Amino acid sequence: MEYFLRSKRLGFRCWTKEDLPLAIELWGDPEVTALMGGPFTPDAVHARLTREIELMKGIGFQYWPMFLLEDDRHVGCAGLRDYCEAEGVFEFGYHLRREFWGQGLATEAGRAVIEHVFREPRVEALFAGHHPLNGASRQVLLKLGLSFAGEKVYPPTGILEPTYLLHKHKAKED
Repeated sequence: MEYFLRSKRLGFRCWTKEDLPLAIELWGDPEVTALMGGPFTPDAVHARLTREIELMKGIGFQYWPMFLLEDDRHVGCAGLRDYCEAEGVFEFGYHLRREFWGQGLATEAGRAVIEHVFREPRVEALFAGHHPLNGASRQVLLKLGLSFAGEKVYPPTGILEPTYLLHKHKAKED
């Protein structure tokens, strides 16, 4: 498989329409999506996949699908989406399939994505949030250098979530 971005264990590529089965396995899993407004129906997953493909065409980013380099198994996705593009702020996020939880892959993916996107002059900062019950995501964001920025309501769930920011200049200092 060809990847535009690699880390030690992961390869990243762009979503295609043919990836619907992978998208359903990821975003159709009630455990993966429990804290982000799921579970999602196949139609909702199809709409999500379409949005990811459109994001890549529109802003040059998406939550890119990622795969283990050793055997090309689909791990999940990580990347950016639009947030406040006019100010150079993009939303960072990742979703992992259950069998890959707890292996350090979210942190590894995050480091690769952050290094990659901060090469883009238009990316000044990254915004991220997580469900208040998702302590693992909190730890990943802090390991990646994001700092607590307050709380915001996450529209899909209506829940007040902690949010984090990482500014490009801060990432270069570390």
